[in-house]
Amino acid sequence: MASSVMQIRVDDELRSQAAEVFERLGIDLPTAVRIFLKRSVLENGIPFRMTLPKEEYRALSAVRAMRELQDSAEQNGIADMTLDEINAEISEARKAMEERG
Repeated sequence: MASSVMQIRVDDELRSQAAEVFERLGIDLPTAVRIFLKRSVLENGIPFRMTLPKEEYRALSAVRAMRELQDSAEQNGIADMTLDEINAEISEARKAMEERG
């Protein structure tokens, strides 16, 4: 299937705001435009709304925190630790603190 470049003029502020919303949804601006166009064809009109709450829900904060912790664990090479290994690390840290204390 051939593809082509599509250019549109958009206010810089609108583009920036839209890109921020789509980034929070986990997609980039070009992907969002392609989704919109494909769904428009399927629906034969304006297809849908993707919205975010004005106020962040606690669940969203928790998910974001878990992702950050997972990324940190992967960067530090500890993402694949078993529960036993984690408990052993905690025990060692507690012993060290008691010895200092």
